Amino acid sequence: MMQRTPVALCLALGLSASALAQQSEGDASNLPGNVDPETVATSSVYDERDPWQSFNRSIFAFNEVVDSNVARPVARGYNRVTPEPVNNGISNFFSNIGEPANVVNSLLQGKGEAALISTGRFIFNTTFGLLGLVDVASYMELPEQDEDFGQTFGVWGADTGPFLMLPFMGPSTVRDTAGRSVDYAVPDLMENVESPERYFLYALYGVDLRASLLSYEDQITGDRYTFIRNAYLQRREYQVNDGRVENDPFAEDDEDLMLEDF
Repeated sequence: MMQRTPVALCLALGLSASALAQQSEGDASNLPGNVDPETVATSSVYDERDPWQSFNRSIFAFNEVVDSNVARPVARGYNRVTPEPVNNGISNFFSNIGEPANVVNSLLQGKGEAALISTGRFIFNTTFGLLGLVDVASYMELPEQDEDFGQTFGVWGADTGPFLMLPFMGPSTVRDTAGRSVDYAVPDLMENVESPERYFLYALYGVDLRASLLSYEDQITGDRYTFIRNAYLQRREYQVNDGRVENDPFAEDDEDLMLEDF
């Protein structure tokens, strides 16, 4: 998926924290390992990473207001009027635009195979997939390699830093916020599109992104802030480690609860 979204667009669309870790593109909202949502919502395992919780919760509350009044209604309307094949094609198109960034970050992380896969995906989807509208690469068993500069910094050994809730843009960390800054600074293929068409595409991207996350909202339970924070932080750990998570913090919580019950 596209790695950057202009701040002005985020302001206009009100993309919020309830977008469930929006920058982890490609099924970003799935909880690794199918963990119990109730455990995610109640776990305090990430409290030590959230020293600015009071500030973060105030930003989260603001984002929720903007999201419920702007982004979510627009996304629901978009889903109602857009046929599923068209919706999928639009999502595929924006995902294809993000492939060059996946290539760059894979190379920076020393993942040669992933870089080759992303290159192949971009070539095949751009040509045979009608500029990315059809994800032919997945049918060729070339899965998307979702990488961004936040993950690159993590692979390089940079600490995540405290959890940070950003206005309009949702959950992040100090490291991921720095990564986003680099993402925004690197030119992407959208720069080749003339204005105002470019801004229309950015707006369409934002609405399509928010709409793609609507189906995940049923997973949210309990305290929304805690759930979204925990899901985001675990997901980012999962991505930086390429799915290799030695200790599932939520599984540990479950074990502790079982011992207490016993």
